[in-house]
Amino acid sequence: MPHAHQLELLAPARDADIGIEAIQHGADAVYIGGPGFGARASAGNSVADIARLATHAHRFDARIFVTLNTILRDDELEPARRLAWQMYDAGADALIIQDMGLLELDLPPIQLHASTQTDIRTPEKARFLQDAGLSQIVLARELTLQEIAGVRDALDPDRCSIEFFIHGALCVAYSGQCYISHAHTGRSANRGDCSQACRLPYQVLDAQGRFVAHDAHVLSMKDNNQSLNLGPLIDAGVRSFKIEGRYKDMGYVKNITAHYRRLFDEILEERPELARASSGQVSFGFTPDPLQNFNREFTDYFVNGRQADIGAFDTPKNPGQPIGFVTRVASDHFELRTDDPQLKLSNGDGLCYWDQQKALVGAQTNRVEDMQSGLWRVFPKDAMATLHDLRKGTTIHRNRSMDWVRTLEKKSSDRRIGAWLHLAECEGGLQLTVTDEDGHAGESRVALEWAAPKDEAGAALKLREAMGRLGETHFAPIDIRVDLPRPWFVPASTANALRRDAMAALEAARAAAWERLPRATPVQPPVPYPDDTLSYLANVFNQKAHDFYSRHGVKVIDAAYESQEEEGEVSLMITKHCVRFSLSLCPKQAKGVIGVKGTIKAEPLQLVNGKEKLTLRFDCKPCEMHVVGKIKRGVIQAGAREAAEQALVFYRTRPASQAHP
Repeated sequence: MPHAHQLELLAPARDADIGIEAIQHGADAVYIGGPGFGARASAGNSVADIARLATHAHRFDARIFVTLNTILRDDELEPARRLAWQMYDAGADALIIQDMGLLELDLPPIQLHASTQTDIRTPEKARFLQDAGLSQIVLARELTLQEIAGVRDALDPDRCSIEFFIHGALCVAYSGQCYISHAHTGRSANRGDCSQACRLPYQVLDAQGRFVAHDAHVLSMKDNNQSLNLGPLIDAGVRSFKIEGRYKDMGYVKNITAHYRRLFDEILEERPELARASSGQVSFGFTPDPLQNFNREFTDYFVNGRQADIGAFDTPKNPGQPIGFVTRVASDHFELRTDDPQLKLSNGDGLCYWDQQKALVGAQTNRVEDMQSGLWRVFPKDAMATLHDLRKGTTIHRNRSMDWVRTLEKKSSDRRIGAWLHLAECEGGLQLTVTDEDGHAGESRVALEWAAPKDEAGAALKLREAMGRLGETHFAPIDIRVDLPRPWFVPASTANALRRDAMAALEAARAAAWERLPRATPVQPPVPYPDDTLSYLANVFNQKAHDFYSRHGVKVIDAAYESQEEEGEVSLMITKHCVRFSLSLCPKQAKGVIGVKGTIKAEPLQLVNGKEKLTLRFDCKPCEMHVVGKIKRGVIQAGAREAAEQALVFYRTRPASQAHP
């Protein structure tokens, strides 16, 4: 965890190679899935790859956090415990967890962080997790600056750091509080296999069955972007700034990490009381631009209070940026005039436009011809007949630039740790001492008889140049002192060996100085949990999790939704997003408006997608929306068969024969 004055830029990695590039582009820490239990079913990595990534990160005092954040069945607890030890031995710095049952196991002395899935919205819960032994907690994305500050005031900054998402896709539900996927498909979001029902189009009907919205993606959010809020978030107490995206590609991680690295470096330049949480400076071979990556347009969500335009209701796809308009349509091509005459198109660019039904239509280029002065002839990959509603005057967007893609496919950054080099005489030869910006030092000596150089005036300059050739290392010279009382002739091979040995000694000194993050000691006796009753929303899926909460004073503990005991209608999603508010149907919005006062009520709405039906209920006091439904009978039956056939064991509150009739 970063110290109270340090800022940690935390980047995602689908695999070790992406993680290494995240470090190279300025991340102070990387989170990544191990071989299992990582809340992203298709983003696992081998122990060897975790070790490879950790070795690279530790060169820069950066950290590797491994996700072990699914809820676990009883039969998975021992494999998860063994995996935790493997990650510890591989050099991981922390485990990100959701299941409190893990705290009842013999875990390695590795730092533990609370996953977003633990749904931390209140100072009371944050304080409890700190006192239970969690060293870093990621808060719900829905919190405002004032609410984040309230959590900060409840924590001890020397014991627990606040982490907050600053970029990427947004789950519409409070994390850990969505069960639609399991109810409809048997695929649990809490176990890393979400079917993303929130991105589907729905018919929205009122209590009388009238259409309120047609084919609208009313549960689909725009993407998170806190670029303009970093200073206020720092002041509110956030110290670890998290980028979403363990499914994202290399280009996304490079670009977004670089974007925030630049913003944080500007802040650190202005605020000397703050520091970065790792070592080295980064230079980039491109100009970071979040608009170039997949996005559903951007929102800062609830950080500055409730906003009306947080939804990506028209499409869950990437609409890109408008670049111009159609001037002519032909049988096999169309012509496009760009708004910026300097903008260049390339073969393979992704173009799109909105048709008359407000659907996004893709028009990927197969070939483009530059007709000069901002006019382009575009031959699309698909037949022109498939591009319905494409006509003169249509605004064209670009959602993928092949030039940008190719730029990020190449080496695009360089990260170096500053070092001072001092070359001096020693008994029997020369000595090179290298000291880095963190105070680590390495030295090497070479036995060499003194000999006068032929070019006395240029000898010192040549030695300085030889000592400064650090291109093959992770270091950059801050200053090079050649402190010799007399001119020396030093063969190039000898000078190079002296430099290489000194840098190797410095690397070894840095590796020896690396320390594991401390594991927090839980408060004793165990502090009481803020509530004495837990519903299925607490996601208790194994007996050890039950034991944990019982030990912390909870009296009634229901089984997780995945135990399939909630067969009637329940809240399948709880969200701060309100469809009524976004559609201007909120009673609070209408309050005081002449003509509608008292006529708009927070009555339920219904969502319909094919045969799937969900009910929206509105809890106006906390200003939350519940998406209500029931688990499918087929899901219950399939779950019962799987449990019986594979001898699965998980926490229940009633006998299995009753839970799965």
